[in-house]
Amino acid sequence: MLRSDALQAIYPELQENIVVTIMGAVAVELYTLGHRHSFFYLEHAMGLASSMGLGIALSLPAHKVIVLDGDGSLLMNLGTLSTMARYKPENLLHIVFDNESLLSVGGFPTATAKGTDLAGIARSSGIPNVLEAHTPESLKEAVTYAFASNTLTTIVSKVEAIGPKSFHMDLPLLENRFQFKRYLESLKHASAS
Repeated sequence: MLRSDALQAIYPELQENIVVTIMGAVAVELYTLGHRHSFFYLEHAMGLASSMGLGIALSLPAHKVIVLDGDGSLLMNLGTLSTMARYKPENLLHIVFDNESLLSVGGFPTATAKGTDLAGIARSSGIPNVLEAHTPESLKEAVTYAFASNTLTTIVSKVEAIGPKSFHMDLPLLENRFQFKRYLESLKHASAS
């Protein structure tokens, strides 16, 4: 399955929630579908989208937080799975697009190309709900199930190692940071009222 098709299938759920993406192809493909102030494209911090999403989920428990991760990023920060499992925020959904490569930085193969099982690692780390999806439809079903269950969930979704033709986004990263910060602040103010 193409990641762009997978993102399009779940975009209605994404646009209504807080989303933190990894760098590169995932960010560009999500941006192309339609930017929201609740989307944060975490550039220049490979491996940390899940950690950032965890912090946001813990600080805003009344709001759904979705992390769009990749196999290369998750492999750089495997400890995030045990940390998420320790705190178990019910409002956190962690989606890992596994294309078995570091597509955005040259296409080098990752450990998943040689058999590393990220879903198995997530289960062994104590993530209470681990799902796998191999089609846009099954990913959409998994996201719907995760939202309804109100349980920390990791979904590992195998995708092809194909990205966008260009990695250019018209949104300056600094502006994205400001928009996202203001959005989160508005949620905190609304919750305090």
